[in-house]
Amino acid sequence: MNKKKMAYYFGGGKAEGRSNMRNLLGGKGSNLAEMSRLGIPVPAGFTITTDVCNEFAASGERFPAGLKAEVKAAIARVEKTMGGRFGDKKNPLLLSVRSGARLSMPGMMDTVLNIGLNDSTVAGLARAMDNPRTAYDSYRRFVQMYGNVVLGVPSELFENILEKRKRKGHVLRDSDLSADHLKQLVAEFKALVAKKTGSKFPDRPMDQLYGAIGAVFLSWNVKRAIDYRRLNKIPGHWGTAANVQAMVFGNLGMTSATGVAFTRDPATGAKRFYGEYLTNAQGEDVVAGIRTPHPINLAGKAELGTDLVSLEEEMPKVYKELEKIYKKLEKHYREMQDIEFTVQAGKLWMLQTRTGKRTAISAIKIAVDMVAEGLITRKEAVMRVDPDQLDHLLHPMFDPTAKRRVVAKGLNASPGAATGRVVFTADSAESIVVADPKARVILVRRETSPDDIHGMAVAQGILTSRGGMTSHAAVVARGMGKCCVAGCGDVSVNVKKGVIKVQGHTIKRGDWISLDGGTGEVMLGEVPTIESEITRVVTGELDKSESLLYREYEKIMKWADSFRRLEVRTNAETPEDSRRAVQFGAEGIGLARTEHMFFDAERVDAMREMILADNKAGRKKALKKLLPMQRKDFEGIFKVMAGLPVTIRTLDPPLHEFLPHTPAEIKSLARKMNVKPEAIQEAVDRLHEFNPMLGHRGCRLGIVYEEITEMQARAIMEAACKVQKSGIKVIPEIMIPLVSTKRELELQREVVQRVAEEVIAAKKVNVKYTIGTMIEIPRAALTADKVAESADFFSFGTNDLTQTAFGLSRDDAGRFLPYYVDHGILKDDPFQVVDREGVGELMRIGVEKGRSVKPNLKVGICGEHGGEPNSVAFCHSLGLDYVSCSPYRVPIARLAAAHAAIEQNGNTVGKPKARKKTAKKKSRKKARK
Repeated sequence: MNKKKMAYYFGGGKAEGRSNMRNLLGGKGSNLAEMSRLGIPVPAGFTITTDVCNEFAASGERFPAGLKAEVKAAIARVEKTMGGRFGDKKNPLLLSVRSGARLSMPGMMDTVLNIGLNDSTVAGLARAMDNPRTAYDSYRRFVQMYGNVVLGVPSELFENILEKRKRKGHVLRDSDLSADHLKQLVAEFKALVAKKTGSKFPDRPMDQLYGAIGAVFLSWNVKRAIDYRRLNKIPGHWGTAANVQAMVFGNLGMTSATGVAFTRDPATGAKRFYGEYLTNAQGEDVVAGIRTPHPINLAGKAELGTDLVSLEEEMPKVYKELEKIYKKLEKHYREMQDIEFTVQAGKLWMLQTRTGKRTAISAIKIAVDMVAEGLITRKEAVMRVDPDQLDHLLHPMFDPTAKRRVVAKGLNASPGAATGRVVFTADSAESIVVADPKARVILVRRETSPDDIHGMAVAQGILTSRGGMTSHAAVVARGMGKCCVAGCGDVSVNVKKGVIKVQGHTIKRGDWISLDGGTGEVMLGEVPTIESEITRVVTGELDKSESLLYREYEKIMKWADSFRRLEVRTNAETPEDSRRAVQFGAEGIGLARTEHMFFDAERVDAMREMILADNKAGRKKALKKLLPMQRKDFEGIFKVMAGLPVTIRTLDPPLHEFLPHTPAEIKSLARKMNVKPEAIQEAVDRLHEFNPMLGHRGCRLGIVYEEITEMQARAIMEAACKVQKSGIKVIPEIMIPLVSTKRELELQREVVQRVAEEVIAAKKVNVKYTIGTMIEIPRAALTADKVAESADFFSFGTNDLTQTAFGLSRDDAGRFLPYYVDHGILKDDPFQVVDREGVGELMRIGVEKGRSVKPNLKVGICGEHGGEPNSVAFCHSLGLDYVSCSPYRVPIARLAAAHAAIEQNGNTVGKPKARKKTAKKKSRKKARK
């Protein structure tokens, strides 16, 4: 039996791995191997696979047999390439261990640098570097990092000792500490470790190495990593690789440096080399935001308006080499890259390349530009934009005419408009929003760390007083689509006192502030917002010629429409919502909830009169008042939809929802209706149900009180005849809810059909209509072949289907579903993402059985899942004809449908039939007018 390889070498222009092995080697490991193959200078190393990580976790934190032999052999190859020896006293080779999942998780897992240092090797390192200070600075950093990451000693305890040492030495900065100071720090750090752990700090290099590898594997399951995976839908079973790599030093003096860069602007997508660096520093100094980094080139310097020297000026030869490498990498990967580099005594080394995190604006621009440059195809461009990212583009922006009380300006790290109350810790942000989901908070920190991920996730925006455009806060915020202002030096943050001091103002915990992530401005109070730029173009408030963003967005959406098969409709009950949805590209209405039309103050009284009536005649009298109101609603919708299909659901909720419940409300209604309050209370009691969601509602109401269905069918058809007579085509689709048997649908169909034919005959207008049903009860799905005999179409109501399949109340399940998801009992909240195994299986049965009777049966989905990308992909795989979602999620569903088609068919995806598409296009143009 072939033994699985566990350690893959890279370096010196050779590599055992390659870029297509990311599942095994992680993104970092596979890209290090690929860079080495491309002849790019990469410090030699090896990658321990994700399989080893999973085996390590499954076996009680034990390394698999055979790993140590492979590691020993790999280290020998690294030593040969780099020219030092691991653990050698005269010419020591130091190693780093970094994590690397198959998808980038910036800063969420652990790293250990300078492995191999002890009291003997540090002396050899000092001689080899001819720089005792740098050697002991590396030793100090190693003990601090290893003590925290591997041995669990809190980092602030090391920081406290460091601050005391600086005070004793009368210095302000870490870099001002002498070699002797650093020697004393190492001794103090080791004493702290011994005190806190009860054991001496490990001196043997091999023990250090395996301690670091184990810590990196364990960091896959620390809270911040789990939170990040949950937010980004990354499976927990993937595991992380561990990358063991020779150390190179950016802290050897003024000819050494370290930096982070992007091959294009990750915030705007502009085609410019963009990044930051620090001389005489190690990598964590740049991303931690403790020192203010310098711009990488003159272009960046000009944009920032800073006097800080750039790498292009300070090290021109190194910069030119870096420029060649970044262009080579972007051309090779055909994607924007996020790169890390170190300059050691004038020599450039590349430490990482990965696909760069970017904002929604940036994603669209980069995709469109790369098509124009011939780097990628249109299909690839569509796949480069995450459907969920479009949500960020439709968010409101600050009103440019509103008064702004700007008190500071930082770096515009991630665009957006954010207003909220100030909080100073991630835990505070999370607890406030958990207690009140509508609460808005701004997380304010000196600098963020990976441990803040849960607070960043719930905050409206992030403000930091330190850090640059490549700091942790900036990178993570861009990936999340969160507004972020970073490196705002004018802001003094005192977390303990809970105050911010800026320009003579004191802002306390709980005070309102506003952040403009596009300009970097920090403002006092709440600044009013307006619709986003794209929404303003879509609605005609802004001319398309004035918005480059919209023109690029429009290109992506047109390309997406050319690849998708699924139609995208909207859930809307008003002409305004319908118009907005069509403007966003909706191809019809998949769900008009008629009950929403009854909650207006005037109408609800007529509805209550109908409910309280003692007999059919009384109910018909009240319904007669409602008829013209409903008819007018439908007329407005039909006019807006202009030839697009409109699916109207007959009354669904239980009648008690329309009645008052408090004594004051009951008395008020009694006065209006001139009846005794006791009569209304009696009706409320009579209609009370222990489980109303499974009670007298949906088609059951229409069967017992068929006059309700009659009125609604008449309103629909009279409106359809009137609008069609005016020259606008109307396609009404009447949908019966909560059907569980064929007979229920037959009874309601008979009523609708009878009324429809009466209206058509009376109005002398031939309106083609269809009658279908919602599949939202498991029995309906399981007997769909029978139900289909009386249905012209099916629409899955996945909200109720999820409730009934799981036996969950969606109104109460929120109390425990987050626990289920966090603990892996359920992969996702089934009310947000279709549960493919259970609910999805019922859907599959429903489609197959329905089409076994009627092969051309139209089937769609109209639950909230219709705008969720994963669920849209599932609907595509089932062969559904359309999905339907809220107006603002229409663009998301359009793009998700294109992704699903491209992923399923690859290069075989063709454009939808010209006839069908042309008809839709004409209808949409009419509707927009």
